[in-house]
Amino acid sequence: MRIHAFSSLTPPAALADQVAAVPYDVVNAAEARALAADNPHSFLHVTRPDVDLPDGAGPAEQYARARDELARFVDAGSLVRSDRAAFYIYRQQLDGHAQSGLVACCHIEDYEHATIKKHEHTRPDKEADRAEHIRVLNAQTGPVFLAYRETVAINELVADAERGDPVFDFTAPDGVRHTGWSVPDPQGTVAAFGAVPAAYIADGHHRAASAAKVGAERRGANPAHAGDEDYNWFLAVLFPSSRLKVLAYNRVVQDLNGHSADELLSAAEIAFDIAVGVPPTPDQTGDIRMYLAGKWYGLRPRDVPADDPVAMLDVSILQDQLLAPLLGIDDPRTSTRIEFVGGIRGVDALVDRVDSGTATVAFSMYPTTVDQLMAVADSGDVMPPKSTWFEPKLRSGLFVHTLGD
Repeated sequence: MRIHAFSSLTPPAALADQVAAVPYDVVNAAEARALAADNPHSFLHVTRPDVDLPDGAGPAEQYARARDELARFVDAGSLVRSDRAAFYIYRQQLDGHAQSGLVACCHIEDYEHATIKKHEHTRPDKEADRAEHIRVLNAQTGPVFLAYRETVAINELVADAERGDPVFDFTAPDGVRHTGWSVPDPQGTVAAFGAVPAAYIADGHHRAASAAKVGAERRGANPAHAGDEDYNWFLAVLFPSSRLKVLAYNRVVQDLNGHSADELLSAAEIAFDIAVGVPPTPDQTGDIRMYLAGKWYGLRPRDVPADDPVAMLDVSILQDQLLAPLLGIDDPRTSTRIEFVGGIRGVDALVDRVDSGTATVAFSMYPTTVDQLMAVADSGDVMPPKSTWFEPKLRSGLFVHTLGD
């Protein structure tokens, strides 16, 4: 696969902790406003310009505000242009877990030709929003989270870079430590990744799709297109798959679709072996936990589809053998009766939802593995909705790729 060094907009080390922001799509408007309220350096002013606008501000006003905020960051020195094209190593550490990825630009043709593989469909409205954000700002403000099968050469390159002095090093309020280094050998990095046959989108499908969309538009409008223009490349952080931490994406359902708790348990016994009084967290693939009427139950499917990387996923088995036939959740993408709870919130959040009456039943899942994600992407298929929750999340604002003239 192709990667490209770039001249990044990066915060000074002394401001990195104030600039770095959670991804735009993991907070709602109220949460974003609270995070940005007392921090003029927060990159949420760029990625979520609604924090500075009255309720009801239209899209055009929001994109224009984001463009103005990016210019303000540069003028004020909150973001500084690097004096040379470079790669970076970006390491995140939380609770004894560490993952280091290469910050680089990837070619949109690798995305178009499935060298960079996706595992989910994008929503047209979200893709259009991020594409317009890129057009108006002439910049990509959030990285795509990519995984690849690790190699010794790349591991050594990363280890060498991490022996140097970092360009930033801080611990965010949520406890995640973020450290970055400049890579001293760009050409060796390009060669090392040239031997990587494919990368996989772990998170950021809409960012990748929107960057490719804008790049294709500019390619079509440029009669002198050469393939190396800035618009051909999109911002990404590439991590070795074995180092990533995936959390579960759990489910809660509002009602039992007309069943009593006893009726649901009896009906579920057709497809599952059921154990009572089990711990709330599954300890292996093929083990699903259900919280119902104040008790935890273990559900082990009697029939696991073979030779189908999507159907054999725990989230698919739950959907196909319980949620759809018994609870009437035919399409979890559109149903208003099901909600998804990221594993970072823990199983207590599931108990709280059921015990408070805002949900009637909850399901605690074993995390989908990166190998399972890759198998689905390799097959050309897509994952069920809300199958993976990667943690820690990449921060926005530490690296910005601008698209030139």
